[in-house]
Amino acid sequence: MRDRLSAPTPTEEHRRLAVFAGEWRGEETVHASRWAEGGKATAHVSARIDLNGFYLIQDTRQTRDGKESFATHAVFTYDREDRLYKLFWHDSLGYFAQSPASGNWSGNALVLVRGSLRGNARHIYEVVDDATYTLKIQFSPDAEGWSDVMDGVYRRSG
Repeated sequence: MRDRLSAPTPTEEHRRLAVFAGEWRGEETVHASRWAEGGKATAHVSARIDLNGFYLIQDTRQTRDGKESFATHAVFTYDREDRLYKLFWHDSLGYFAQSPASGNWSGNALVLVRGSLRGNARHIYEVVDDATYTLKIQFSPDAEGWSDVMDGVYRRSG
């Protein structure tokens, strides 16, 4: 009789992403950039742990002046081979990332950086407490000097 191989199970690093699972309401500041005019926005974030616990799948809808202004679909995971978290990011601007953002936790902040031909993006997700997290998205042409693109505070809803 052939031995069955046991399926991999999520690691503690995978389970740590569950802190971002749930329904969230956000207050955002969009900074003037080549992608958007500056101003205030609100957001609804719906995130869940899925696919046997290996992924956090997050959908965000941003609203400005009563209309949807930006949407994202993000998939987070932990890569056991290179020991880095990965963020696969898709948004309503239509850009396709050639590779995921990569990074790790620094204290209570998950810091992920992605490079492309357009420049570099840095996402900083910081856990404030069980019911609050912040997000800062920054851009840099050279991964040295960073400019804020958006920052927000998200609180659990429901």
